[in-house]
Amino acid sequence: MSKQPTQKPRKATPKKSAKAKKGAVSKAEKKQAQPETPKKPIWKRLFYYSAIIGVWGFILGFLVLAYLSLDLPDLENPHTPGSNDTAVVVKAANGATLVRSGPIHGDRIPYNEIPDALVRAFTSVEDREFFSHSGVNAKGLIRALWTNIRAGGVRAGGSTITQQLAKNLFLSNERTIKRKAQELLLTLWIEQRFTKEQILTLYLNNVYFGGGAYGIDAASRKFYGHSARELSISEAALLAGLVKAPSRYAPHINPEGAWKRARVVLKTMVEEGVITQQVADKLKTQPPRIKEASAGRDVRFFTDWVEQAAHNMLPETAGKSLIIYTTLDPSVQRAAAMALERGLEGEGKERSASQGAVVAIDHDGAVRAMVGGSDYAKTQYNRATQALRQPGSAFKLFSYLAALEAGIKPTDRYIDEKTSIGDWSPKNYNGKFNGPMDMQEAFARSINTVAVQISEEVGRNRVASMAKRLGISTEVEALASLPLGTEEVKLIDLASSYAVIANGGHLAPAYAIVEITSLDGEVLYRKPPVRPVPALAYPVVKDMTEMLTSVVTWGSGKNARIDRPAAGKSGTSQDSRDAVFVGFTSDMTTAVWVGNDNGTPMKAVTGGGLPARIWSDFMLEAHVGQPIRPLLADAGIYSTSAGPEKIIEEKPKKKKKKGFLERIFGGKD
Repeated sequence: MSKQPTQKPRKATPKKSAKAKKGAVSKAEKKQAQPETPKKPIWKRLFYYSAIIGVWGFILGFLVLAYLSLDLPDLENPHTPGSNDTAVVVKAANGATLVRSGPIHGDRIPYNEIPDALVRAFTSVEDREFFSHSGVNAKGLIRALWTNIRAGGVRAGGSTITQQLAKNLFLSNERTIKRKAQELLLTLWIEQRFTKEQILTLYLNNVYFGGGAYGIDAASRKFYGHSARELSISEAALLAGLVKAPSRYAPHINPEGAWKRARVVLKTMVEEGVITQQVADKLKTQPPRIKEASAGRDVRFFTDWVEQAAHNMLPETAGKSLIIYTTLDPSVQRAAAMALERGLEGEGKERSASQGAVVAIDHDGAVRAMVGGSDYAKTQYNRATQALRQPGSAFKLFSYLAALEAGIKPTDRYIDEKTSIGDWSPKNYNGKFNGPMDMQEAFARSINTVAVQISEEVGRNRVASMAKRLGISTEVEALASLPLGTEEVKLIDLASSYAVIANGGHLAPAYAIVEITSLDGEVLYRKPPVRPVPALAYPVVKDMTEMLTSVVTWGSGKNARIDRPAAGKSGTSQDSRDAVFVGFTSDMTTAVWVGNDNGTPMKAVTGGGLPARIWSDFMLEAHVGQPIRPLLADAGIYSTSAGPEKIIEEKPKKKKKKGFLERIFGGKD
């Protein structure tokens, strides 16, 4: 019997309840069953999000403005540029102002009195759209940005005149985002508060022009010597050009650079239609005349030295305004500057001498003139007070003074021959030896071998001590070569040392400050009367003066001869790296140095050559109108020893009978 196939039982599926069947709806069906919500138009959505951003932007902007306003200055009382700066005024002996450091303010010039040329010059070069923009010039910013991109660096700025005024009156010069944001905020405030004419008037009366001058009137008076109301087109163009870089273009220091910048201003005035090209071409060949300081050129070497000395004397006055009254004579100062310039421009160029210095003092040490270099604009290094240079044979003064004090006479004989000190042998300038001669001849002819012999005889320490006693402030080592001037000294110290001889043997430390006061006239310092301090006995001074006179009359310093009695000594360092001449008349002692800052040798320059000629040129002019008198004419107080305990007052001379001093020291009946 065949088997029947068996069937697998089917799985039973659960039956849905009637309730489930009745209410069951799929998600898709449900989604299809509900109607779609229409999307909002894009403009509504933009409006919605813009409103949100605007609200938050307003809140954020309000917070930023509040933050920027926290430390804004008092807008009702703007700061006057330069009003808090320290002013130092240096006066000459005749009361003339030599220099004024610090702020200089002139008259406040109203808009209707400002020359139109000045207004047009400033707006042409600083802000061409000044009268049309609302404080911030977008075109100017873009133009400046493009200029800087093309130049590969910062060459132009986009600040308007109003922005510059905001910064000058209210803000500092710090370069931060906050400061720039405050500047923009204040710019808008200024534009709303003032008219364009008022803004320009405020700007021109407060902007800095260099040289301590704030405002157009101060600048005009400083550089041209007249009011800003009288400015010409070329003068206005030069002033307008200074604002970009007042220190770099200052016309009293850099007249060429200032006029080069002024020509740029004239070009912008042509582009703006203020002047024609023909007028500009004519003006470019006629730079305005810059007023020279009445005290002479390069007086700043002296005034810088004086200002530093004043602050050293009164350290408590640091940061305070002062008036310093000095000993400088403007006419003598100008004579010194001109003589040095003539010497360096003429013979100096031919003989590779690029620098020089001159210092002239009264016999008591009062500085009458000081020129510290060939051009203050190029270098402010004062070669009269700061430089250390070898004086050469001018240092022999101290060797021979030590010898005279030791009892050696000018007539004592020595032999100019080969002299050896250990392994070292001094040589004369001409390389020859001259045999027997007295001490005075050896000094007048500047014989090195005899000077060394004398130094060894009296002792090097006595020579070094003599130099320190008379005013050499630098270190002096007792070397065998000391009498030949191998130790470096300051020119002003050398002048003071020689002035001791001119002063009858009394110390003559250089000084320049007579009085210091506040701007209100309160006396802070006044040089007290100083009792003369004897350093040398008069017989020694008298013999030394005769020896120094022989140098000028027939010795190595013949080029220094002038129209009156004079005495001095020349000095030349090895290879002609330094050359000096120091000498005096009955009225003044002057030291002259020439050389090169880098120490390169000059071409056969000796102290008896170029420096002596500069000395003669200066002294002739400095003594114009002065009576001719014998040397030591003012040595009224003599000392019989180097000690201060023996000072003898000069007694009136009698016509027929010798006085007490004459019997001791000699003299004519």
